[in-house]
Amino acid sequence: MTNAINEVSDVAKRIAMQASAIPMSHFRAPLNITDKADDSPVTIADQKTETFIRHALECSFPDHGIFGEEYGISGSLEGETWIVDPIDGTRSFITGSPLFGMLMGYLVEGEPRLGLVRMPALNETYVGVPGVGASCNDLPIRCRETQALDDALVYINEAERIQKMNPALFTRLCTIGHTRRMAYDCYPHALVASGQIDAVIDCGLEPYDYLPLVGLVHAAGGIITDWGGNALTLESDGRVVTAATPELHAQVLSVLND
Repeated sequence: MTNAINEVSDVAKRIAMQASAIPMSHFRAPLNITDKADDSPVTIADQKTETFIRHALECSFPDHGIFGEEYGISGSLEGETWIVDPIDGTRSFITGSPLFGMLMGYLVEGEPRLGLVRMPALNETYVGVPGVGASCNDLPIRCRETQALDDALVYINEAERIQKMNPALFTRLCTIGHTRRMAYDCYPHALVASGQIDAVIDCGLEPYDYLPLVGLVHAAGGIITDWGGNALTLESDGRVVTAATPELHAQVLSVLND
């Protein structure tokens, strides 16, 4: 099994590295931007990148299902499945921020077996295989061991959305931890996996936003669930908590559900 998952990991990393050239060829260049039905922006870079990834996956794993942000589901999601977000953080991408990512997750019967976060503009590739380990650019990474929320370095993603959804909760979140930062998208979750920060509160996510993170965070020794503490699945409601330790995770959930 280890040899097989290592082969899958090597293929995923190769595809992500090759696909990175597409968004980078459009980064900080003039772009036509279209709003989708949910008012989220999409560009030709999103579409071309997913097309490339899908084709590469289909060539390497013709029997695997694929669920991508731009082109939906092909094949079955009941067996071996890839979850793909070609540009996670299109708003970052179109505003010239280098903090957009590329996400790929490999699931077997719904169980995350590999998570990959590629940061094209930063040239960083985070890969995690639960039970094997996690790496950034092939160097081992692991979550911090912070257990007390008062000592934690916390990122609050989608702050405007949380404030609009629950002003009282947003006020509480602005007081937690040793240090707080407002952020977006996948990179803060990768920072938890790499031991740079301790926790991320996130919301408004789709399966292609959060499922690729699960394998990475678990492989690095962290916890990632919904706001109720439940495992993330295709049916989760998009509210996500990532934490470095079980103790810290429990404290964040307590704040969210107070």
